[in-house]
Amino acid sequence: MDWQTVFLSFKLAFLTMLILLPAGILISRLLAYQRFHGRALVLTCIVLPLVLPPTVLGFYLLHAFSEQVAIGHWYQQLTGHSLIFTFDGLLLASVLFNLPFAVIPMQRAFASIPADIREAAWCCGLSNLRTFWQIELPLAWPGILAALILVFAHTLGEFGVVLMIGGNIPGETRTAAIAIYDYLQVLNNSAAGKLSALLLLLSFTSIVLINVLNSRMRHNEYRHSI
Repeated sequence: MDWQTVFLSFKLAFLTMLILLPAGILISRLLAYQRFHGRALVLTCIVLPLVLPPTVLGFYLLHAFSEQVAIGHWYQQLTGHSLIFTFDGLLLASVLFNLPFAVIPMQRAFASIPADIREAAWCCGLSNLRTFWQIELPLAWPGILAALILVFAHTLGEFGVVLMIGGNIPGETRTAAIAIYDYLQVLNNSAAGKLSALLLLLSFTSIVLINVLNSRMRHNEYRHSI
């Protein structure tokens, strides 16, 4: 087993999940409760990575991360190295292409909280912040946790964007999905099989956990509707 590759994949997935936890909550809560001009456009941009071919998304991210564009140029000036073919660039790309996997389940979780519960909390004197911490988060946690699990599993299995942005640098950008492809290229079926089995196990476990959390969320919705 290529443990260096496994560790790098887990590191990328964990950091992506960590970044998207607050970002996903902020965006999904805004979309669940607020109606504003351009909301449909924001939703479209968030969902776009779900239907956009990875090569197309990778192409535009390569352009955006280049030194000729503001993001890439600013990062080059700040750190002294490029976003392309580095772990930092891979992490930023991972956050962007995983955004819908975080926002959509979280938005559904917040939207499922009945408005009268939040209004009752305000009538009892709770501020918006205390309502969020004491009412909304405890009710929305199954959807939030399901979103994080989905992000983690999807990051481990992503291939196209990872290859285009990060390349295949051992210890830096070579993830498990890239390693499996490399092993098959040299007919090392044993190593490819071990990594594939690990990803299969993690994916299966993730789906089971997400189904359990979705059931919990549906139960909460039913209980609050009574």
